[in-house]
This record gives sequence, C-alpha cells and structure tokens, in this order.
Amino acid sequence: MPSLNSMGFAKDPKDTRVLVAMSGGVDSSVVAAQLASEGYDVVGVTLQLYDHGAALAKKGACCAGRDIHDARRVAEEMGFPHYVLDYENKFKESVIDEFADAYLAGATPVPCIRCNERVKFRDLLETAKDLEADCMATGHYIQRFEGPEKAELHKAADGDRDQSYFLFSTKQDQLDYLRFPLGHLKSKAETRDLARKFGLPVADKPDSQDICFVPNGSYAAVIEKLRPEAADPGDIVHLDGEVLGQHKGIIHYTVGQRRGLGIGGREPLYVIKLDANTKQVIVGPKEALATRTFPIKEVNWLGDEPFEGVAEREVAVRVRSTRAPRPAIIRATSATTATVELLSPEEGVSPGQACVFYDQDGTRIYGGGWITRDEIN
Repeated sequence: MPSLNSMGFAKDPKDTRVLVAMSGGVDSSVVAAQLASEGYDVVGVTLQLYDHGAALAKKGACCAGRDIHDARRVAEEMGFPHYVLDYENKFKESVIDEFADAYLAGATPVPCIRCNERVKFRDLLETAKDLEADCMATGHYIQRFEGPEKAELHKAADGDRDQSYFLFSTKQDQLDYLRFPLGHLKSKAETRDLARKFGLPVADKPDSQDICFVPNGSYAAVIEKLRPEAADPGDIVHLDGEVLGQHKGIIHYTVGQRRGLGIGGREPLYVIKLDANTKQVIVGPKEALATRTFPIKEVNWLGDEPFEGVAEREVAVRVRSTRAPRPAIIRATSATTATVELLSPEEGVSPGQACVFYDQDGTRIYGGGWITRDEIN
C-alpha cells in the first residue's frame, strides 16, 4: 500500500485535488503555493463576500477587489487555476443580518465564527466536493490530527496566532475534509519567509485587523446603516434603579465597557447589561461583572463520546478570543445545551460570545457553544 501524502491520502500528490480557500492574504497564499510546489492538483477559490464601497456609500472604498487581485496573481505565479465566487448574498443572509440583529438585541456577536461555520466550511466546502476535490485547505492557524477515534482539532503551535476560538463550531464531517497546513508553524515570520521563498507578491502584505465588513472598526456606523432603529436613545440606569443619564443607542456599548459612558460622578461604573426591550444600558461597579455560571446553546461537540453521555466534564473554557482558557465544569442539559460553571469567576461574560472547550492538560479542542442571556450570574 502506498504511503500517505502530506494531505493524508494514499496516492500521489498529482492525483490529489485540493481546493484552497484564498483570501488574498499571505497565509492562504502560502498554503496554495506550498501545495502547488509539492505537486498537488491545486484549485484556488476566492469568495467575493462584501463590497466596502457599496456598504459605506463611498467610491473607491472597496478593498475586496485588491484581495481578489492578489489571490489571482499568486495563482498565476504558481500555475494553478483560480476562481472567484460571488457569495455576497449568502454572506449577508448568513452573517451580516444576524450580526446586526444580535447587536440590536443587546448581544456582542462574533461574526467571524459564523462566517467560518456557515459560508467557508459549509457552502464553500460543498463547492469543493462538487469540484471533486479530495480535501479543502485553508490558511487558519489551527491543527488537525488523526486521533485513535477520529480526526481531532488542536490548538496551533503558535499560541499568539491560534485561531481555535473562531473555529470551535467546525462540525466533525467538515473536520474530516479540512486541512490546515500552517497550524504547526511557530510564528508568522515563518509564514512570511515561506512566501518570500516562493516569490509571492503578498509576502509583506499587512494582516487584516478589522472584521471584513467593518473596515474602519466602527460597528455602530455599519449597524445603524443596516438597522436605522439601532440609534434609538434610552436611559443609562444604575443597578440600584437610579437613572444616571441618556444614551444614543445601545449599539454604542458593550458589556464591560467603562470609558465613554458620559455619566461622571459616583464610583467607577461599567456596563453590566444591555436591555434591548427597555433600551436601557445598565451600569454598576466592577464586581458586578464577575460571572461564575452561565448557559450555552448550539453546542458543537467534538469529543469521542456523546455530549449527553457524561453528567459533568472538567475542561478549560475560553469566553473571549483574547483570554486564556480557564478551568470549568460543563453540565449538559441536552444534546446542544449546557450550563458552564467557572471555577473562578470571570468579568465581562457576554451573551453572543462563544464559550470554547479545551482539554485541561493538552491542546485538543472539544468544540463549544454560544453564551445566552438567561441566568448569567
């Protein structure tokens, strides 16, 4: 039997078709170039997701065109076919509309997770299968290993670039098909060195910093354009019931925020909760932000046994992308819901954010769920 190639198939690379999701950035470009150099039958695909010019009603504001151009140049340099798929409608329906509605409901959504889940790893993955690709590769910093039971998801070797928080909702059948060739690299410098080795025109292209459809980092401006009612004013209310001032729309606030409240006096106050029904921004002292238990929904479980099969699980959880995993106990309440108990309280646990499960002593990711509003305490 022939040995396995680097994508895990028992055949020659030239007989292995790999669809590479190309964003136009250095990471996915290096993946495509590396696989092409190894002799794989590479097909590059770039998704047209969003037109910044149309969104912001400005001429010349669209940087999506630049990314498509860069991806196409890499494909030309390395000699493999490249296609652009118009996913703007899918992206709006699956990601942008929910993002706006979640903010209106007082939640703090993470649209990049929904994009991976619903657009890249669902719709594009189906396209890859239609093109008879053996697998789909991306430039994400995360690792996939063949475990004793099935394919497993693990944190990237470079902890500073690990993207596991944004990929927790990857389903098992998707993970079976996906490949992440950069996950083992120790630094972004290694990626850029590879780009230079292959002579790629994007070798020194800066990393994108903003959510793709919020190019100036102003969530409020985008949401107000999509949902004009989002700017409705309301009261800023202390936990004890005292009205301290007025605001110009709850979309301008996030749980845990301290600066820019414009209410002065009293002790330092933080946003504790956003009540979309009453249009209230509820504030209080820092200690009121501490959360020990909270419910989660839409659980995606990547463990080896059924999620409901164990009454309690001791894991580490991450409740924000910028925080390290902390010890917790998960208690399943159904196949897709659970209660999470943090062994030490954390501040700023917010509805709409993800709660991602990790092995306490290793690198494996067991999935996760979405933090919901009910009974956070």
